[in-house]
Amino acid sequence: MVDMASWSVTATQFLNRVHSRLAARAGSATAFVSQPEPRTTGQFARGRQLCAGNLMFAGYLAEAPETMIWNIEVDDSAWQEEIHAFRWLDDLAAVGDAEARRLAQDWLMGWIDRYGRGTGPGWVPELAGRRLIRWIHHALFLLRGMSAEDSARFYRALAAQTRFLAKRRGAALPGLPRFEALTGLIYASLSLEGMRAHLDPARQALDAECARQIDVAGGLPTRNPEELLEVFTLLTWARAALEEADLEPGGAHLNAITRIAPTLRALRHADGGLARFHGGGRGAEGRLDQALSASGVRRRPVEGLAMGFARLAGGRSTAIVDAAPPPTGRASSDGHASTLAFELTSGRRPLIVSCGSGVVFGEEWRRAGRATPSHSTLCLDGTSSAQLGPRRRIGGIERELIAEGPQDVPVELEQNAAGWRFEAAHDGYKRSHGLTHARRLELSLDGRALEGEDMLFALESKDRKVFDRRLDKGGLQGFPYEIRFHLHPDVDAELDMAGAAVSLALRSGEIWVFRSDAGAKMTLEDSVYLENGRLRPRATQQVVLSGRVMEYATRIRWSLAKAQDTAIAIRDLGQDEPDVTL
Repeated sequence: MVDMASWSVTATQFLNRVHSRLAARAGSATAFVSQPEPRTTGQFARGRQLCAGNLMFAGYLAEAPETMIWNIEVDDSAWQEEIHAFRWLDDLAAVGDAEARRLAQDWLMGWIDRYGRGTGPGWVPELAGRRLIRWIHHALFLLRGMSAEDSARFYRALAAQTRFLAKRRGAALPGLPRFEALTGLIYASLSLEGMRAHLDPARQALDAECARQIDVAGGLPTRNPEELLEVFTLLTWARAALEEADLEPGGAHLNAITRIAPTLRALRHADGGLARFHGGGRGAEGRLDQALSASGVRRRPVEGLAMGFARLAGGRSTAIVDAAPPPTGRASSDGHASTLAFELTSGRRPLIVSCGSGVVFGEEWRRAGRATPSHSTLCLDGTSSAQLGPRRRIGGIERELIAEGPQDVPVELEQNAAGWRFEAAHDGYKRSHGLTHARRLELSLDGRALEGEDMLFALESKDRKVFDRRLDKGGLQGFPYEIRFHLHPDVDAELDMAGAAVSLALRSGEIWVFRSDAGAKMTLEDSVYLENGRLRPRATQQVVLSGRVMEYATRIRWSLAKAQDTAIAIRDLGQDEPDVTL
């Protein structure tokens, strides 16, 4: 029997190769008609490291001064994807001196020499879109001092990728990859001489994609906050490029920007970073504020759930909770088993976090980051609340989709005179153990206290039968549970009061105290913090409440509160630790 998924991937790869070669043989553009302002910003320190020969992509570090980037062999598709996307060009442009320009020009011409004829891993629609955006943004930086021959090759490569995108834009996966392809095509159609014929189809396709992928609440099917930010950024860039050419963006395009902005505001912690769920990170420093400012949308955060997340805010504190079932289908290729997990930030300082996406550290870390124990929530019997299916190819990359997980997640969220109250439950353990997990969170109005309660219960008779069978099978020993509270690496934790409390010191000078009921055992254990831009996971700690479920109903209460001697207002002037990779 033919594997239709495998056949589809093979056909897509074949057609990409055919159209890339045909595009490379066609005629060349000869000049820019117009050029959008360079809106992509890089990191100066990272650019200096590139100039010094310290190349770090996808969690790998290559010390290769005076080495062409395309000559470095790393057997990892994530490495290839990063270097072929040309995002490193932002970092070199941030440096902007003669040495950085020479390196950028050398690597650019090296790519054209090796891959410009339509070969290599970079000829997929989303990478071509990312690459075109960078090449066009930084064209003046690249062309300065370039020979006439190299300039002609540069224009020829731009034209080839534009024609390739015009043919293969629909082959990009729905979501961020397709938005990248379409934005790159719009940029090129507006900027390059002789490419205007591709503009209207690209605008119409972008409008249709906005209507299809952005729901009425301004969310994406993947429920990935950082991916939503990337899509939002691309949409604002495309809108700006069209308006600079005196063209009106489509209605769905403009509506998507209007809907996404308040959703992103609801997913933003007090420190300006995004909630880290479903494969997303905090976002590049300042990227969220820059995108929101550029959008011109001033609407406040949405009330109720935003893309399935609940936001509780009081004083200097924010808590963001994953309050919906995990993504399903192809959108779940990076989905996490994180239902009812939360993150807590106080001022500029994250306190309770998720471990994050481990994709840059390899397949084992990526899988670990998706599991329930990597989130600040309850884990029952060592199993995740959502289960992964067998590996399959998604867009040419092997991934596991979420095959089974919570389906019913009732939520109540209200604000009163005392603060915010959140109550929710999920049925992720109902089939296996007959138990429903419920969580209550109450954040005080001044943000100085978070009261929590986790419950496991079997109310219906059929659930009790499942519970009894599972209990008998285990020799009446009960089911072990752990409620984990992962701490940010900058938090100093220490057991106090003979193990009855944990003192949590933030770099701002704030002291938080964690306490729980006597029914659960409290320990301080090792954990990890997974983030992009690092060579390895950062060591950190987690507070763990553990016990065994022996009855139809189990209740665990806990609290997080600022110590009484912690001031209401703190001038947080402490500098963050410099990135060890820079």
